[in-house]
Amino acid sequence: MHSSQSTIRIRTATANDLIAVTGLDGKITGLAKPDYWRDLIRRFGGRKQDRYFLIAEAGTELLGFIMGEIRAWEFGSPPCGWIFAVNVEPDKRLTGVGTVLFEALCGKFRENGVATVRTMLARDDTLIMSFFRSQGMMAGPYIELEAALD
Repeated sequence: MHSSQSTIRIRTATANDLIAVTGLDGKITGLAKPDYWRDLIRRFGGRKQDRYFLIAEAGTELLGFIMGEIRAWEFGSPPCGWIFAVNVEPDKRLTGVGTVLFEALCGKFRENGVATVRTMLARDDTLIMSFFRSQGMMAGPYIELEAALD
């Protein structure tokens, strides 16, 4: 554990996190999406069964967040955890924040009897690909297919 990891606190997102989450996402994506994040905090924050929106903080400073849920039986798969959002303050990367968030979410999945975690990402997103690879993730048994809807 990096020495800075000992000061990281993980907790469930609340409505009070909207400004900080929206700000971090906007900093990274270049898009302001407060309505999107408000909806996700409402649906995934608090104590929802099988849905998790976790915040990493040091004191009152937001360091990052991660979101995921347990999905069951899609495409014949046994229940598994899905990660669909992870963001860390750019100046806090490489300090272990992402790893602490990843481990906390995987812990929630394990507590619910899940043995596999999955995610999906853009092929050219080398930053997030490197992060997930560093967490031990690799290609799984499914292939994403898509078609344009004209």
